[in-house]
Amino acid sequence: MTGLARELLIASTFGASALTDAFNVAFRIPNLFRRLFAEGAFSQAFVPVLAASKAQQGEQATREVIDHVATVLAWAVLALSLLGVLAAPVLVWAMASGLQQNSHAYGAALEMTRFMFPYIAFMSLVALSAGILNTWRRFAVPAATPILLNLCMIAAAWGLAPWLGQKGVEPIMALPVGVMLGGALQLAVQIPALRRLGLLPRIGVGFQALKQAVSDPATRRIASLMLPALLGVGVAQISLLINTQIASHLAPGSVSWLTYADRLMEFPTAILGVALGAVLMPQLAAARATGDSQAYGAMLDWGLRLVLLLALPCAAALLTFSQPLVATLYHYGAFTDKDVQQTTLALTGYGVGLLGLVAIKVLAPGFYASQDIQTPVRIAVVVLCATQVLNFFLVPWLSHAGLAWSIGLGALLNAAWLLMSLMRKGSYQPLAGWGLFALRVLLATALLTGFLIYAAQYLPWLAWRQEAGWRLAAMAGVLVASGIVYFGCLWLSGLRWQSFVRR
Repeated sequence: MTGLARELLIASTFGASALTDAFNVAFRIPNLFRRLFAEGAFSQAFVPVLAASKAQQGEQATREVIDHVATVLAWAVLALSLLGVLAAPVLVWAMASGLQQNSHAYGAALEMTRFMFPYIAFMSLVALSAGILNTWRRFAVPAATPILLNLCMIAAAWGLAPWLGQKGVEPIMALPVGVMLGGALQLAVQIPALRRLGLLPRIGVGFQALKQAVSDPATRRIASLMLPALLGVGVAQISLLINTQIASHLAPGSVSWLTYADRLMEFPTAILGVALGAVLMPQLAAARATGDSQAYGAMLDWGLRLVLLLALPCAAALLTFSQPLVATLYHYGAFTDKDVQQTTLALTGYGVGLLGLVAIKVLAPGFYASQDIQTPVRIAVVVLCATQVLNFFLVPWLSHAGLAWSIGLGALLNAAWLLMSLMRKGSYQPLAGWGLFALRVLLATALLTGFLIYAAQYLPWLAWRQEAGWRLAAMAGVLVASGIVYFGCLWLSGLRWQSFVRR
């Protein structure tokens, strides 16, 4: 929610221009490496090994694993941060060479990349801390820390940007300051939580300590799992890099339109998919480590039912109600009518694949928990190729929106393939009651869709630009009514929320 507020403020303050494209490119570069090394491949390899160590060898042995992994990770991200600062020109060119058409924007992207690249060091250690806390079933602190990044960026856009403008500095340069401060604070708040559990990592500073950490079998196991995981996560990031490169050669503002649409798509993805994945991963890994296949299958089934129950109506909303959402959230200040229309086109494409994007967050941990990273990697490679084939046909037709449609359709293919692979291996079989459950959800979603189409066409969402209060009130009313329509229909059909409660 705070991330959405952040994007709303950035959109109204800076709009969609070559400079906002420059910031989005610069911010994507450390985020790409963060997803590649920290939250991506590292977490996928670290959490299953940590959960297995805790279940099989006890907490004392696991504490030594934590110390050794933290030592190797700290040295690795320090070296990577220094390399990234030096290689900023190459990285910006590889991500968005089209920015060279505007020398001012290209120079700003270089400067912001150099300033923000060490953000990956903070986030890698945050990922380590979150993996530890989630394994010990302490979910609140890791879930809350991204709020700090968003609040810091909001403060930078709100307070620092005008001050920089008065000093003759581009106001958008305030955002990298907010990013770095947010990264530092996210790491800082993890420390007390780890200390209370007696799990604060001790990072070795000498060569001998590093050598001892590297020789730990658990560290080597994590490294061996990270190699295929890097390929798998790298495929997704390569897709992002290619899409950003293509967008940088389209109309100015294309990168920003996609980014604003992506933020709206990530709202349900984070609330549903990321949250479910964070909770399920350590428990699925523990069930696999103890050989409890019944608990493993039941948890996957529970997660998938929640995905259908909550992600399908969100997808329907993004497909049928995208313009009112974009207008209500972004249509202020420097954000024009054209920006609303172009962002809406991209958001519709993401809506097509929302169910797949959320389902992947539940299905992929089913493989990672078994320390099977190769299968999701192979699927991801094929999906990357399919996505780029779709880009070839869709981008000339739909411009930047074609990139979003390709991602959405690729996500559906990825999720369906992961599900079939789990079922084919015998790791997961749907439990009884899926047919009636799916019918209830489809009926409720159909009624919701009809209501949202009517609300989108009946009310003058764009014309209310100067009457923000009316528009916000109308949006609140539509959202409340949507909840009543959807959940009321489910209740009348006999579905009870209590059936999803699990201790």
